[in-house]
Amino acid sequence: MIRKSRIQPRRYRAFTERDIDRIPQLRAYDADRLLRMKAVARVLPFRVNEYVVDELIDWRRVPDDPMFQLTIPQEGMLDPRDLDRMVKLLRAGAAEAKIKASAREVQMRMNPHPAGQMELNVPSLDNEPVPGLQHKYRETVLVFPSQGQTCHAYCTYCFRWAQFVGIDDLKFAARESESLAAYLKAHKEVQSVLFTGGDPMIMKTAVLRRYIEPLLEDEFKHLVSIRIGTKATAYWPYRFLTDPDADDLLKLFEQMRKAGRHVAIMAHYSHPRELETPAAQDALRRIIDTGAVVRCQAPIVRHVNDNAKTWSEMWRTQVALGAIPYYMFVERDTGPKNYFQVPLARAFDIFTNAYTQLSGLARTVRGPSMSATPGKVLVDGVAEIHGEKVFVLKFLQAREPAWVNKPFFAKFDASATWLDDLVPAFDESSFFFERSMEEIKRGRRQPAWGDRPDRRRPLVLFGSVEWE
Repeated sequence: MIRKSRIQPRRYRAFTERDIDRIPQLRAYDADRLLRMKAVARVLPFRVNEYVVDELIDWRRVPDDPMFQLTIPQEGMLDPRDLDRMVKLLRAGAAEAKIKASAREVQMRMNPHPAGQMELNVPSLDNEPVPGLQHKYRETVLVFPSQGQTCHAYCTYCFRWAQFVGIDDLKFAARESESLAAYLKAHKEVQSVLFTGGDPMIMKTAVLRRYIEPLLEDEFKHLVSIRIGTKATAYWPYRFLTDPDADDLLKLFEQMRKAGRHVAIMAHYSHPRELETPAAQDALRRIIDTGAVVRCQAPIVRHVNDNAKTWSEMWRTQVALGAIPYYMFVERDTGPKNYFQVPLARAFDIFTNAYTQLSGLARTVRGPSMSATPGKVLVDGVAEIHGEKVFVLKFLQAREPAWVNKPFFAKFDASATWLDDLVPAFDESSFFFERSMEEIKRGRRQPAWGDRPDRRRPLVLFGSVEWE
């Protein structure tokens, strides 16, 4: 039975780039600073709502407040030359087409779709690509519902920023639930479906049902879990409390559980402040009461959460509220990465220092993890082996299942921020997976679990490929 929330309803109101002047707390800023914010917001997506502005940002601490850095455009997010050019265009009242063209030029230099999302992750059915799906790892399919390709508010670090800048050829979107069902019928190896975006929780429950209910039928018994990635638990908890269809949404979670599916709400919490409000805590209680599990993840980002105290406090709070710490990610090599990125060595130190402050129940968390082109690479340690200081790495997920959990080593580099910055240790010429990865990129073969016309299965053994 869905219990009623005691939280008072709240009307959703969003602010976008056109509304920066209308945010009451920003009216104290001078015109030049507001113009620079607008210049950033013409290149990178900006959307915030009154709940975030009124209850999450501590305006006494601005500009250093983490939630301010997390949601409000910052000048340092653009290269100074790009920022100056955008400011000059806005100040001169340039034509909209010229502003958009300049913004597009900057966007295309910011690696809008990292980790092979466009080139390598889109699957095919009957030799035709399936729009709005990604199938990178054997057991998991990602779904981008077309109606869920926005959010209640945007994170300034968002690695999927390209979904929100109004450029159709940078956007993933699945327009038909039928194509999802057809693909899953043909791929019994898939155990988990992840609805993502954007934020699927921006959708009305009736729309979400059209995607999920078909997957509860017996013909999809191979699906162990259905996941929903969302920031709504942090940015708009009223989605689960007092929105008109909030109760219906929770009933859908119950229906999914009764059908035998594990229901995982993949909640993005970047800072403990997002868990402190009564609305946020009541939203978690209502979700968990349905039998759904809330798993929490976020990247480590400079200016927001790049210290051990923030992470240990956040993970402890999550456990106290009944949620499960899941991942600390590394900020991806896209968008305003130079403003937010944290060196891998420092990220590992922060993770370790926070991890050692936790009880075993919170040590479900994994990280720091890079969602790179070959897979999810964990920075598992820093060690000295035969006199050489190295990063100890391994795949938590990989395009080739045979790569998972195999340790490999990179030379220690205190300034490295991503897998591509690393070189193999011990004078090796390449990492064990690189040759196979190049073959996949060139289209010479599918991953070992993928379909092949000749039905032969490649055996991948530390970079060499042999065919059965």
